[in-house]
Amino acid sequence: MPSSSAPAPASAPADRSPWRSLTYRSMRWWSVANFVSNAGTWMQLTVQNLLVLQITGSAAATGLSLSVQAAPGLLMSLAGGAAVDRWPRKLTAAVSQGLLGAVAFVTAFLVAFDQLNVGILMALAAVTGLIATVDGPACSLLGNDLVRPEDVPSAIGVGSLVHNAGRLAGAGLAGLAVGVFGTAAAYAANGVSFLFVAAVIPFLRPITTTSPVAPAVREQRDAMTAREGLAFFARRPRLVALAGISGISAIFGRNYGLTLAVLVTGPLAGGAGAFGTVSTVLAVGGIVGAVLGARLRKPSVRLVGLLAAAGALLQVVAGLSPSLAVLLVLVLPMAVVESISDTAGTTVLQTDPPAHMRGRVLGVWNSIRTVWSLLAPPALGLLMEFAGARGALVTGGLLIAGAIGAGYVLHRRRTPTPVLVRTETLTERPALGTAA
Repeated sequence: MPSSSAPAPASAPADRSPWRSLTYRSMRWWSVANFVSNAGTWMQLTVQNLLVLQITGSAAATGLSLSVQAAPGLLMSLAGGAAVDRWPRKLTAAVSQGLLGAVAFVTAFLVAFDQLNVGILMALAAVTGLIATVDGPACSLLGNDLVRPEDVPSAIGVGSLVHNAGRLAGAGLAGLAVGVFGTAAAYAANGVSFLFVAAVIPFLRPITTTSPVAPAVREQRDAMTAREGLAFFARRPRLVALAGISGISAIFGRNYGLTLAVLVTGPLAGGAGAFGTVSTVLAVGGIVGAVLGARLRKPSVRLVGLLAAAGALLQVVAGLSPSLAVLLVLVLPMAVVESISDTAGTTVLQTDPPAHMRGRVLGVWNSIRTVWSLLAPPALGLLMEFAGARGALVTGGLLIAGAIGAGYVLHRRRTPTPVLVRTETLTERPALGTAA
């Protein structure tokens, strides 16, 4: 990474503005680039499932294409994170964005000339997933490098807002692009968005220290393998606890697109419009939570756990909602708490490890997250099969809150309590002699 950096604005110690990361010029450019990239990505995702159905005529093939794209995250994220630690971050992010753009352009070309078949589609999905194992941690850490450590929560919160704004813009533009220019246009637009990000990256100026990296640290960074990165993660209690909290929350909570859909259309006797209203309230809560989370300066794993437990208890109450109106009142704070917890957890994950280990840590995290994404739908579906929508929300919330509470109690028991020694009492006693 280049050692030169533009002068960074000095933040007041008490500055908790959620927008403080935007006082950095490079962060403003990065936010614009991410908005363009997210809009392009969601344009493609909006039409991708339709494209698979058009080619194969099979819903199962649609799910398979998503699984093929996710598979590299499970198998190769450790190696991808190690590559991010070894290679210059700006160069790594620029190259990975360029490669993703090339894949999008190839797909657009094949769609435009009706040359895309199932085999090629699966191969392109696998290549995209493989590149993403490097691109994800590289871009995440590059964004954090553009601000001071105390402003990382603001950068993550702003990134969440940009992601949501890009999603809305991309979904809206997808219909226009497909209606006017055809399906290939969405892929081509996504390719252009990747190239735009790659063009912006060379002009970014990370906030770096003026002192050079110590030779011992440089040798350790270059020598560590992906396996040693996994060992580092396992020996870090804070990261293990964060993984546990996020994992149980992902499996038994947060899948509101499934649980709340069944609750609204089933026991609450609502329709698709009612669930659309619930989804809108959830989205608004997520935006509010991102803004509030951006005000954090030094979040902790304990804060993440408290927020996750609070969200789980709100989920329990939501599962008992007697009417749609009561549910709407509850889902807003549920989404707010979840979004703040996400910002806090992401900040801990990306700032707790030493700088030369962060790529590997994100690689481990991405592998774990892929496991959750594979386990959560069938586990939650099985729970709903036996307990229904209400039972799944209540049981899942109690499991989350109970697991977090039990983990906190165990941590308290294992942490040694400091013993205070009264020095004045010891000095009044005669000194002990040695045994003959």
